[in-house]
Formats: sequence, structure tokens, C-alpha cells
Amino acid sequence: MTATNRVGPISASESELSVRTAGQKNLVIVGATGMVGGCALRCALEHPAVGRATTIGRRRVGISHPKLKEVLHQDFADCSALAEVLSEQHAAIFCLGAYTGAVSDTELRTITVDYAVEFARVLHGSNPDAAFAFLSGSGADPTGRSRISFARTRYSRGALRAFTFSDPRTSTH
Repeated sequence: MTATNRVGPISASESELSVRTAGQKNLVIVGATGMVGGCALRCALEHPAVGRATTIGRRRVGISHPKLKEVLHQDFADCSALAEVLSEQHAAIFCLGAYTGAVSDTELRTITVDYAVEFARVLHGSNPDAAFAFLSGSGADPTGRSRISFARTRYSRGALRAFTFSDPRTSTH
């Protein structure tokens, strides 16, 4: 919207944001209230190539920034309600997880594998040109046969490879 076709003055933050976002990318971060996601968010907000950083989570991140947009979402087993928000994104970083021992093995798999696959499904359906980065734990077992629950469940790359993102960036860190 330009100043000539809107009612009322443009605030300084709106004006700065429209100039700053020209040619920049929109990035979505899932799990930004956690340790890794919070770090990713802080880096995104400071990076000049990021015009808008959107967080998706069950609770607010607790910071305010002109480049930040927060989307609250409670049910990661069904991400279809996020389709419109995801259609505007150039890249996604999926950091949602749980600490080993904090939840049962079944819940750990649901959170770390099933939620990631559901999010990737909706992202890919909304914007197949978006890049997708999945961050999991170091030591994840690509065979899924480890005796350690964490190593078995944190490895989601196989399930995520079903989606052919134009610029996949799947990482296990």
C-alpha cells in the first residue's frame, strides 16, 4: 500500500519496514521459544537479508522487533491452518523438539518426526519453491535402529526426503 491510497499517515516503522524489506527474504522459524530456535530467531532478526521473520509456536517468543511476526498454533499434528502464512515464506527453519526424558518415547517421536513431516507437507503444498532446514540433534541415527530412543526418533531426514523442496537444506545439528 502506498501513502497515496491509504487513509492516515504512515508511521515511521511502517515506512522503514517497506524500505528495508525490498529484495529481502521472508523466513519462518518453528520452535523459536526453544534454545536453538531462539538463537536462529535472533540471528534472523539481525541479518540484513531477512526482511521478515515469522515465528510459529504454541506461545509468544517474548520479544518485540519490527521484522518479527508471530503466529500462534497449538496443534502441530495438523498444520493445514498455516497454509496461507507459509505461502509467503522463502525459507523455513524447523527447530521444534523436546528434551529426551521429558516426554515418553511415543511423544518424542510425535514431536520430532511426525510434526516435522506434517509441517513440511503443508509448507511444500503452499510454496514448493521454499527452502527447508530441519535441525535435529547431533548423534541422530539414520538407520533408525539405535537402542537409544533419542537417536532413533530425532532422525527425520528420511521421512522429509519425500518432499522435493527446490532448495532443500536438511541438517542434523
